[in-house]
Amino acid sequence: MPKTSARLLSLLSLLQARRDWPGALLAERLDVSPRTVRRDVDRLRELGYPIVAFKGPDGGYRLDAGAELPPLLFDDEQAVALAIALQIAATTTGAGIGESAARALNTVRQVMPARLRRRIDTFQVTAVERPAARPDPQVGGGVLMALSAAVHSRQVLRFDYGPASPPRVDDGGMGDPPRRVQPHHLVTWDGRWYLVAWDLDREDWRTFRADRITPRTPAGPRFTPRELPGGDVAAFVAGRFLGSGGSGGSGGTGGTGGWPCRGEVILRAPASDVSRYTRDGVVEELGPNRCRLVLGSWSWTGLAAAIGRFDADIEVVGPDELRDAFAHLARRYAGAATVEVDEIDPAVTF
Repeated sequence: MPKTSARLLSLLSLLQARRDWPGALLAERLDVSPRTVRRDVDRLRELGYPIVAFKGPDGGYRLDAGAELPPLLFDDEQAVALAIALQIAATTTGAGIGESAARALNTVRQVMPARLRRRIDTFQVTAVERPAARPDPQVGGGVLMALSAAVHSRQVLRFDYGPASPPRVDDGGMGDPPRRVQPHHLVTWDGRWYLVAWDLDREDWRTFRADRITPRTPAGPRFTPRELPGGDVAAFVAGRFLGSGGSGGSGGTGGTGGWPCRGEVILRAPASDVSRYTRDGVVEELGPNRCRLVLGSWSWTGLAAAIGRFDADIEVVGPDELRDAFAHLARRYAGAATVEVDEIDPAVTF
């Protein structure tokens, strides 16, 4: 039987790996008795871990969410991935969380073993932004979280809408009463965050800049989502800025600046990361590490290659031409990966 401290760490690691663990299975994995598992669970509870027991034929334990964040246990690959993600967020995010990400990275680095610190210290990111006529405004992480929560919970949102500089894209302003909206989508366009919502007082769709929003509490009642004009958030947002129809258009190529090829995908990556490198498309936040990207290009192959640069798992929403382009690139890249060194023409220079 392993020592108590080592066994507790093993138990904690198992509880973090999946939602529910039958008690008998935990005992089997740890090679201890069910009674020992119960005692170890009690020890973890004393250390502040919110572990709850559930009943039933396979009664067992679950690591639940608590009022405070307890110490977490990561394996080597998780720790390295977390450190890299924090470094990227600290240097390239437009969500106003750069300083918090840098402090979190320093905290994680201090408790890492030397072998892992050496790995992450070799990863250095330098953000080089495209020159712009105006600086991109910063949005506080708390504001984005509040907007995202309202979108996902389908609750009426009240907020103050401040003045714009440069000129605003909506008709709110200083001195106006608080806005009351049904929030539907949190998106990015040209490096800025926007809230797409149904304005209850104006009885119309509106696009609000997130950096001008100051949410009020408490949240309002829940609502039934409305159908967005055209059914396409990308075309709707693009129509507001490109003049391709004030109500959002019908979802044609105008949704991404008139490119002849336009596609939609789901990326397993934070919207804040994807938006930093997407000036001509629309990014919609779907969760902490999941976003929708609508992008255009001169060719389907070029569009697939542009989406592939994000180094994230990709789910193609449509159209079929984009799926075919990914399949074509997959065959091409697979062939390139199997080319032997002696097959390369020595006269070719790079």
